[in-house]
Amino acid sequence: MPAPADPTRLLQQTCPACGAVHYRNAKPTASALVIRDGAVLLGRRGIEPGLGEWDIPGGFLDPWERPQDGAVREVAEETGLVIRTTELLTVLVDTYHGDVYTLNLYFLAESLDGEEHPADDLTELRWFGPNELPAPMAFANCQEALAVWRSRVRPAEPGAER
Repeated sequence: MPAPADPTRLLQQTCPACGAVHYRNAKPTASALVIRDGAVLLGRRGIEPGLGEWDIPGGFLDPWERPQDGAVREVAEETGLVIRTTELLTVLVDTYHGDVYTLNLYFLAESLDGEEHPADDLTELRWFGPNELPAPMAFANCQEALAVWRSRVRPAEPGAER
């Protein structure tokens, strides 16, 4: 995502009454691309922003929460799955609701336990192969994360389903 035309306007605000400077820092998020049999689990959003669009399970971190723990928590809340993160896939910047600057950490993960079902802010879950990814995604950073994942996936063998 390109930076605003005048990024300094967004970096800080000074209180006119007391002179205190308040910095506009990014809000951190953590998400997980849960992979099974070469497919990634995506959820359809049941709330705005992005109502009805596909999303990668994840969300905002709680105060002092480690990003890996946040990804595990968010996936459990949204899908019912217990996962283990395996590696950091990518870190991306974006906005949420068009005005909240976000720093988005994406992990690769595997499911350890649980039965998948849409919960929290998702209405549907579906597994997608690298050549079956839906568009549009709810957020530009999701599209970018999926592109990074897809670039790392080996091409399917001739005659393979995915």
